[in-house]
Amino acid sequence: MTAVARQPKASKEALSRLPKLDIRELREEWRVLYKADVSPHLSRELLIRAVAYRIQELALGGLRPELQRQLRQIAQELKQTGEAAKRFRPQLKPGTRLIREWQGRTHEVVVRDDGLSWQGMHYRSLSAIARKITGTAWSGPLFFGLKQNRSASRRSPQAPLPIREMMEGSDAAG
Repeated sequence: MTAVARQPKASKEALSRLPKLDIRELREEWRVLYKADVSPHLSRELLIRAVAYRIQELALGGLRPELQRQLRQIAQELKQTGEAAKRFRPQLKPGTRLIREWQGRTHEVVVRDDGLSWQGMHYRSLSAIARKITGTAWSGPLFFGLKQNRSASRRSPQAPLPIREMMEGSDAAG
Protein backbone atom coordinates (compact mmCIF):
# COMPACT_ATOMS: atom_id res chain seq x y z
CA MET A 1 0.00 0.00 0.00
CA THR A 2 2.90 2.38 0.69
CA ALA A 3 4.02 2.94 -2.91
CA VAL A 4 0.40 3.33 -3.95
CA ALA A 5 -0.36 5.65 -1.04
CA ARG A 6 1.94 8.30 -2.49
CA GLN A 7 -0.54 8.96 -5.32
CA PRO A 8 -3.74 10.81 -4.31
CA LYS A 9 -6.13 8.64 -6.39
CA ALA A 10 -4.50 5.43 -5.20
CA SER A 11 -4.45 6.67 -1.60
CA LYS A 12 -8.20 7.26 -1.80
CA GLU A 13 -8.64 3.63 -2.82
CA ALA A 14 -6.28 2.49 -0.04
CA LEU A 15 -8.26 4.50 2.52
CA SER A 16 -11.55 2.98 1.39
CA ARG A 17 -10.09 -0.54 1.91
CA LEU A 18 -8.96 0.04 5.50
CA PRO A 19 -12.29 -0.72 7.25
CA LYS A 20 -12.35 -4.09 5.46
CA LEU A 21 -8.95 -5.18 6.85
CA ASP A 22 -8.71 -7.36 9.93
CA ILE A 23 -6.47 -6.36 12.85
CA ARG A 24 -3.58 -8.56 11.64
CA GLU A 25 -3.62 -6.86 8.22
CA LEU A 26 -3.85 -3.41 9.85
CA ARG A 27 -0.80 -4.17 11.99
CA GLU A 28 1.11 -5.17 8.87
CA GLU A 29 0.10 -1.91 7.16
CA TRP A 30 1.34 -0.05 10.24
CA ARG A 31 4.72 -1.82 10.07
CA VAL A 32 5.10 -0.97 6.37
CA LEU A 33 3.99 2.64 6.69
CA TYR A 34 5.66 3.59 9.99
CA LYS A 35 8.66 1.23 9.63
CA ALA A 36 8.18 0.17 13.25
CA ASP A 37 6.31 -2.45 15.24
CA VAL A 38 2.86 -1.54 16.46
CA SER A 39 1.87 -1.68 20.12
CA PRO A 40 -0.28 -4.76 20.76
CA HIS A 41 -2.56 -2.54 22.88
CA LEU A 42 -3.86 -0.41 19.99
CA SER A 43 -7.46 -1.08 19.10
CA ARG A 44 -8.59 -1.83 15.56
CA GLU A 45 -10.31 1.58 15.37
CA LEU A 46 -7.15 3.42 16.40
CA LEU A 47 -5.09 1.41 13.93
CA ILE A 48 -7.47 2.33 11.12
CA ARG A 49 -7.16 6.02 12.03
CA ALA A 50 -3.36 5.95 12.39
CA VAL A 51 -2.83 4.05 9.13
CA ALA A 52 -5.28 6.38 7.34
CA TYR A 53 -3.41 9.41 8.68
CA ARG A 54 -0.07 8.04 7.48
CA ILE A 55 -1.45 7.24 4.01
CA GLN A 56 -2.76 10.79 3.70
CA GLU A 57 0.49 12.22 5.08
CA LEU A 58 2.50 10.39 2.42
CA ALA A 59 0.09 11.40 -0.36
CA LEU A 60 -0.53 15.01 0.63
CA GLY A 61 2.35 16.00 2.88
CA GLY A 62 2.74 16.18 6.64
CA LEU A 63 2.60 18.93 9.23
CA ARG A 64 4.49 22.17 8.65
CA PRO A 65 7.90 22.32 10.40
CA GLU A 66 6.73 25.12 12.73
CA LEU A 67 3.79 23.02 13.94
CA GLN A 68 6.06 19.98 14.37
CA ARG A 69 8.38 22.11 16.52
CA GLN A 70 5.47 23.34 18.63
CA LEU A 71 4.21 19.79 19.17
CA ARG A 72 7.69 18.58 20.21
CA GLN A 73 7.93 21.52 22.63
CA ILE A 74 4.52 20.70 24.16
CA ALA A 75 5.45 17.01 24.45
CA GLN A 76 8.72 17.90 26.18
CA GLU A 77 6.92 20.25 28.58
CA LEU A 78 4.35 17.55 29.35
CA LYS A 79 7.10 15.00 29.96
CA GLN A 80 9.01 17.33 32.31
CA THR A 81 6.17 18.89 34.30
CA GLY A 82 3.22 16.57 33.80
CA GLU A 83 1.20 19.36 32.20
CA ALA A 84 1.36 21.61 29.18
CA ALA A 85 0.22 25.22 28.98
CA LYS A 86 -2.51 25.98 26.48
CA ARG A 87 -1.19 28.03 23.61
CA PHE A 88 -4.22 29.77 22.20
CA ARG A 89 -3.71 31.82 19.10
CA PRO A 90 -6.97 33.55 18.30
CA GLN A 91 -8.21 33.17 14.76
CA LEU A 92 -9.88 36.41 13.82
CA LYS A 93 -12.88 36.17 11.56
CA PRO A 94 -13.22 38.46 8.55
CA GLY A 95 -15.19 41.56 9.54
CA THR A 96 -13.72 41.73 13.05
CA ARG A 97 -12.63 45.24 13.98
CA LEU A 98 -9.69 45.75 16.31
CA ILE A 99 -9.64 49.14 18.00
CA ARG A 100 -6.61 50.64 19.73
CA GLU A 101 -6.05 54.09 21.09
CA TRP A 102 -2.48 55.35 20.76
CA GLN A 103 -1.30 58.80 21.80
CA GLY A 104 -4.79 60.31 21.69
CA ARG A 105 -5.80 58.79 18.34
CA THR A 106 -8.09 55.83 17.80
CA HIS A 107 -6.91 53.26 15.25
CA GLU A 108 -9.24 50.70 13.72
CA VAL A 109 -8.07 47.61 11.88
CA VAL A 110 -10.52 45.48 9.92
CA VAL A 111 -9.82 41.78 9.43
CA ARG A 112 -10.38 40.75 5.81
CA ASP A 113 -10.32 37.37 4.07
CA ASP A 114 -6.96 38.24 2.53
CA GLY A 115 -5.32 40.07 5.44
CA LEU A 116 -5.91 43.29 7.33
CA SER A 117 -7.01 46.80 6.42
CA TRP A 118 -5.92 49.98 8.20
CA GLN A 119 -6.47 53.49 6.85
CA GLY A 120 -7.48 52.07 3.48
CA MET A 121 -4.23 50.13 3.05
CA HIS A 122 -3.82 46.34 2.94
CA TYR A 123 -1.45 44.64 5.40
CA ARG A 124 -0.46 41.02 5.96
CA SER A 125 0.30 41.33 9.68
CA LEU A 126 -0.79 43.23 12.76
CA SER A 127 2.86 43.84 13.59
CA ALA A 128 3.33 45.82 10.36
CA ILE A 129 0.37 48.02 11.32
CA ALA A 130 1.60 48.45 14.91
CA ARG A 131 5.01 49.47 13.53
CA LYS A 132 3.36 52.11 11.28
CA ILE A 133 1.29 53.49 14.16
CA THR A 134 4.07 53.63 16.75
CA GLY A 135 7.12 54.15 14.57
CA THR A 136 8.91 51.31 16.35
CA ALA A 137 8.97 47.51 16.38
CA TRP A 138 5.94 46.11 18.21
CA SER A 139 4.27 42.73 18.43
CA GLY A 140 0.98 43.37 16.63
CA PRO A 141 -1.02 40.89 18.75
CA LEU A 142 0.43 42.48 21.90
CA PHE A 143 -0.22 46.04 20.69
CA PHE A 144 -3.87 45.25 19.85
CA GLY A 145 -4.49 43.35 23.09
CA LEU A 146 -4.74 39.88 21.60
CA LYS A 147 -1.77 38.67 23.61
CA GLN A 148 -0.57 39.51 27.10
CA ASN A 149 2.98 40.72 27.68
CA ARG A 150 4.76 37.91 29.57
CA SER A 151 6.80 40.21 31.81
CA ALA A 152 3.70 42.25 32.66
CA SER A 153 1.75 39.10 33.50
CA ARG A 154 4.44 38.08 35.99
CA ARG A 155 4.37 41.49 37.70
CA SER A 156 0.64 42.08 37.70
CA PRO A 157 -2.47 39.91 37.66
CA GLN A 158 -4.17 42.29 35.21
CA ALA A 159 -5.82 40.71 32.20
CA PRO A 160 -4.93 41.79 28.66
CA LEU A 161 -7.00 44.46 26.96
CA PRO A 162 -10.33 43.10 25.73
CA ILE A 163 -10.87 42.40 22.05
CA ARG A 164 -13.51 44.69 20.62
CA GLU A 165 -15.59 43.16 17.86
CA MET A 166 -17.92 45.65 16.32
CA MET A 167 -20.80 44.34 14.30
CA GLU A 168 -22.33 46.45 11.59
CA GLY A 169 -24.81 48.83 13.15
CA SER A 170 -23.58 48.41 16.73
CA ASP A 171 -22.47 51.27 18.95
CA ALA A 172 -18.68 51.76 19.08
CA ALA A 173 -18.85 52.75 22.73
CA GLY A 174 -20.96 49.66 23.62
